[in-house]
Amino acid sequence: MKSILVTLALMLTVTAVSAQEVSQKKEMDEKMNGPSITFKTVLHEYGDIYKGGDGTFNFVFTNTGNEPLILSKPRSSCGCTVPSWPKEPILPGEDSKIKVTYNTSKIGAFNKTVTVYSNAKNKASIVLRIKGKVVAKPAEALPEKKTSTGAAPINK
Repeated sequence: MKSILVTLALMLTVTAVSAQEVSQKKEMDEKMNGPSITFKTVLHEYGDIYKGGDGTFNFVFTNTGNEPLILSKPRSSCGCTVPSWPKEPILPGEDSKIKVTYNTSKIGAFNKTVTVYSNAKNKASIVLRIKGKVVAKPAEALPEKKTSTGAAPINK
């Protein structure tokens, strides 16, 4: 009789634990339903870049969710940083990019942000950062030909 009661209690415990695990998995799946955005990197360091140089960088991202991802207009921290983004929905599993262009016409250090808004369930807004230093181009000098002192051209 004791063994039957122990077996019955053990079966009820296993069933309850299994039902709880299924319930937790279902809750997690419901939370993850929808679009999800994952960036390869959220920071780009240019280092030193010449004045008038190419200040463009592409931030690559993936829709890791199970519904189309839609980006709203990204907002830059100043007018010197211009973002370009895909206007069409990004389907689940697809990669896309946000192109950020910094105007390198002023010399000096910079640290700028672009805030990306979307319908992603994991993060409704993400801040992308670019930083670096714009430096002057080195002065171009013509090569000089060294001559020997007192040397005269030879005429034949």
